[in-house]
Amino acid sequence: MEQREPIPGWARFFLAFADLTIWKAPGAPRIRVAWAVDLHKIITLFIIYGMMQYYNNFSTATWVYLGLHGIYGYCWLIKDFGFRDHQLNQKLSLLGAINLYVFLIGWYWLTPWLMISRFIEPSGPMLFAAIAVHTLGVVLMVAADGQRHWVLKYRQQSGLITDGVYRYTRNPNYLGELMLYAAYPLLAQHWIAWVIYGYMAVYFLARMKNKDHAISRHPGWQDYKCQTGLLIPWRLLTGGALADRLKEHNQGSGEASANAK
Repeated sequence: MEQREPIPGWARFFLAFADLTIWKAPGAPRIRVAWAVDLHKIITLFIIYGMMQYYNNFSTATWVYLGLHGIYGYCWLIKDFGFRDHQLNQKLSLLGAINLYVFLIGWYWLTPWLMISRFIEPSGPMLFAAIAVHTLGVVLMVAADGQRHWVLKYRQQSGLITDGVYRYTRNPNYLGELMLYAAYPLLAQHWIAWVIYGYMAVYFLARMKNKDHAISRHPGWQDYKCQTGLLIPWRLLTGGALADRLKEHNQGSGEASANAK
């Protein structure tokens, strides 16, 4: 009998709530998920700039925030046009699209308001930290989604993706998103911004648990699970990845020597 990774009860509840209110909301499906999400990405730049105009707050910090949060949406659009996640091609009812904003993505606009309306001036090191984690997060997320898209498109057989950015974490795309979204509450410096971030992180974690349940049907799952973290690439952070590289290098050198003989 096939044994799969279980989905915790809290994750099942969270996913069921999202299904009921968003993905399977009543009404005829008529709006692609991608259209609703892309609209959010496009107008976020203008909403944040509108807040700057309304509060007459054009500090260096607010321009940095606009450049990070506002332009991230266009980084997403480039990715979406190049290799869209197939799940975003699903369709929502009008109610589902509205609830997508009400229960999920609309909350992201509260974070810049908390910063701009309160005239927050983060320190230089804080600006550096926000830009650094945001940049690393965007690159990791795009790299992970790109690798997954092209592997699934051209690989002949289904199975686990165990190399590249998926070698030490099973969810590099979610790790990248959590990194880049952490930049915004870092700049807003308000506990409500961190609550919004935590709410998003819990939803991401529920989806990660659901993904583990789905991919655990493939051969090699137990070995891959032992090698990777659900989110954090622990072997990369603790030096295990370096040991793996040295072992591979030594094996490659040994094979080359044997072939030379």
